[in-house]
Amino acid sequence: MSNILIVNPILYTAERNTIPKVSSIKDTMIYTLGMGFVQSGHQVTLIAAGDYRPDKDEAYDFPVLFLKTVCKKLFMPRCFPYMPALRGYLREHGEYDLIITSEVFAPCSYTAVRLLPEKTVVWHELAGHNRMLHRLPSLFWYHVIARFLMRKAYVIPRSEAAHAFIGQFMRHVSDTVIDHGIDLQKLDNLLQIQGKDAPKQNRFVVVSQLIPRKRISNTIKQFALFYENGNRDYQLYVIGDGDEKEALQRQVQEIGLTESVIFCGKLSHEEMFPILASAKALLVSTERDNNMVSISESIAAGTPVVTTSVPYNAFYIKRERLGIVADDWDSETLVQICRNNAEYAANCRAYRDKLSNRYCAEQFLQCQRERIDG
Repeated sequence: MSNILIVNPILYTAERNTIPKVSSIKDTMIYTLGMGFVQSGHQVTLIAAGDYRPDKDEAYDFPVLFLKTVCKKLFMPRCFPYMPALRGYLREHGEYDLIITSEVFAPCSYTAVRLLPEKTVVWHELAGHNRMLHRLPSLFWYHVIARFLMRKAYVIPRSEAAHAFIGQFMRHVSDTVIDHGIDLQKLDNLLQIQGKDAPKQNRFVVVSQLIPRKRISNTIKQFALFYENGNRDYQLYVIGDGDEKEALQRQVQEIGLTESVIFCGKLSHEEMFPILASAKALLVSTERDNNMVSISESIAAGTPVVTTSVPYNAFYIKRERLGIVADDWDSETLVQICRNNAEYAANCRAYRDKLSNRYCAEQFLQCQRERIDG
């Protein structure tokens, strides 16, 4: 049994510097990773920024510590949080066998690498420079701080794109790519209610923030064309919330599809997974993203994906035929995904174990073992 510390200040995406409050963090990607270690018989502790503490008390399956962030105008909690108490915590707690931090461009990773380089792995997602302040802090960080002051860091990329990017600056980058894991145990328990092999229904699903860069309006437009072309028994479920919700609802009203486009709001995993698992495809039109957890969740649920090439997950979707990757996907693409749905869905079911949170947890431990032995 290993004792793991996960340092991941940012628990979920915030588009502004004011972090929106949530009632639970149990559906977040990093909590799911923690559960992967727990389910495999290991001890785990999670450290997150206090700005992401839920507004309701909840019981966790492992210790979760929320540390205070400071100097928030400079170290913005939504993208570059600084938790000075982390240094003291790491000095006082030497019991951990493995420390996992998020991102090379992060004060928490710098702190861990400087204090405990032999125990720390940096799980890196970004495949380009952070856009903050015209990329100047990012350029300085990667070229100077990362290259020289973090030169002992051992980096595990989350995608092939991240591997190519971070390899320009860091000496020790693993060839193993570890994507965001999905709690298959939880997913399968939820789907037992309707049966894992329940037939697909005539529906598509969007799981996303309703914000401009996600281009949900284009998804609705293409669904409308598909609907009008002899597919009036199909529905589009839009799961999520955001600034564009009212504008998108007006768009749907104007094209007369209020009965066929259902806005569900933000749903818990318990509410979302049955809808996602019974859909013909998850639809993604984003113009700027990293690894999308919703894509991994869809594949794990046996639902193919129609996406632009923007998400880093698109690499293995195309390679493994888990759906269709096309920057200009349209209503005809939806016809194709329906026509070959059984094949794509079968590929998703065959691939899903590689997206398991337990599989991801074991990959981290294996990488650390190889690092120590090698």
